[in-house]
Amino acid sequence: MSDVKLVEAPEGIQGEGFFATSLNKVIGMARANSMWPLPFATSCCGIEFMATMGSNYDLARFGSERMSFSPRQADLLMVMGTIAKKMGPVLRQVYEQMAEPRWVIAVGACASSGGIFDTYSVLQGIDKIIPVDVYVPGCPPRPEQIIDGVMRIQDLVRDESLRRRHSPEYKQLLASYGIV
Repeated sequence: MSDVKLVEAPEGIQGEGFFATSLNKVIGMARANSMWPLPFATSCCGIEFMATMGSNYDLARFGSERMSFSPRQADLLMVMGTIAKKMGPVLRQVYEQMAEPRWVIAVGACASSGGIFDTYSVLQGIDKIIPVDVYVPGCPPRPEQIIDGVMRIQDLVRDESLRRRHSPEYKQLLASYGIV
């Protein structure tokens, strides 16, 4: 008996020599298992993310081994660490340069809520300037928590309709952030 566990196939109709499913499910599965993250790291959460990319935790096994340092080639923005208000416009510009579909993870207490820095110069959560899909708690979060955040994004991506990004609700969400 083998210890290898295979990924569950999407819902569909199968028979001898064929498998049929919906295009939404196939594209969702492909997108979820080939995320190209763009790390936007400013402090200690970035160090934990470096550990996550190392051989002990190996984020590559989730299809995220290719770090993209160009927003035009990334589909997952991982914001880690303290974001000063002066950096807010830069972060927003990076987000706007990413092609659709795009997703965002706020890693750590500082990116999620400003952390312990309740001051005039620190942005109290990146969700004030860009929409966030998944929040990873911790100060700094452990690599296991970052991996869990990536897995939550994969769940979201796998189940997302191809038409969601063109829906009035999504356009309204972007408009609420002033993004066209």
